[in-house]
Amino acid sequence: MPTPRPPSSSSFLPFFLLFISFFPATIRSASSYSFIYGGCSQQRYFTPSPYQSNLDSVLASLANAAFSDLYAHFTVGKDGDPTTITGLFQCRGDLTAGGGDCSHCVQDAIGQLHPLCPQACGASLQLDSCFVKYDNATFLGVLDTTLIYKKCSSSAANAYDSDFLGRRDDVLRQLSSGGSYFRTASSSGFVLGEAQCLGDLSSGDCTQCVTEAVERLREVCGSALSGDVYLGKCYARYSSAGLYSHASHDSQGGDEAGKTLAIIIGLFAGVALIIVFLSFLRKVCSGKGY
Repeated sequence: MPTPRPPSSSSFLPFFLLFISFFPATIRSASSYSFIYGGCSQQRYFTPSPYQSNLDSVLASLANAAFSDLYAHFTVGKDGDPTTITGLFQCRGDLTAGGGDCSHCVQDAIGQLHPLCPQACGASLQLDSCFVKYDNATFLGVLDTTLIYKKCSSSAANAYDSDFLGRRDDVLRQLSSGGSYFRTASSSGFVLGEAQCLGDLSSGDCTQCVTEAVERLREVCGSALSGDVYLGKCYARYSSAGLYSHASHDSQGGDEAGKTLAIIIGLFAGVALIIVFLSFLRKVCSGKGY
């Protein structure tokens, strides 16, 4: 039975608003968790195969663990075997362990992995409330500060927001100064900030990752009133208080774009059906001599 080749660290192809990759997530009305980004390895596995069996086992273990924990990882297979798979999940640190949003989000993410990355040897998916990843390449404990996703608001500070950037920088300094794997910061309640590392990093690597994410935020978002940066092993974000919440994180971007796309596609499909129906009637009428 053919076995997959281990994907290299550069084989992950992140996708964002590409039509084919984004479309399946945007039309899933049952999902209540905002889609942020996903990625698939270039290598594929065969079905049925030992790789598929190991993957099913890893994903089942992740789903079960999410009922009681905010972070867990599992490895199924033997050392050196290319069918060995490691998977992990992590929920946002302000969620409560023991079911609820964490377990629901992880199950949602796992359910999206196959249609987004069919038969991919490695895949990752970031939703607003959780992250899920699996691969047969080593990634546990490895610091990765590759920029995966960035988002900045179109609105920016102006002459009437003279103290915004100062408060924003104060929040970013708080996030960079160290602390737990999930960090929040506030400047007089006017600017809010948040950062989180994956639980497989050491404390030192976590601080290094968040510091890099904060620097990227300053670099790519400038004076924007909100910004999000996701690196390979951590993320950092800030916003003007009240600009958006976790529940509506991407509602002004990806979700609305997805709804619009679904409506447009539905309209085109409706027009196509009408054309086909009229063509059918014309043929029937022609055959009867009308």
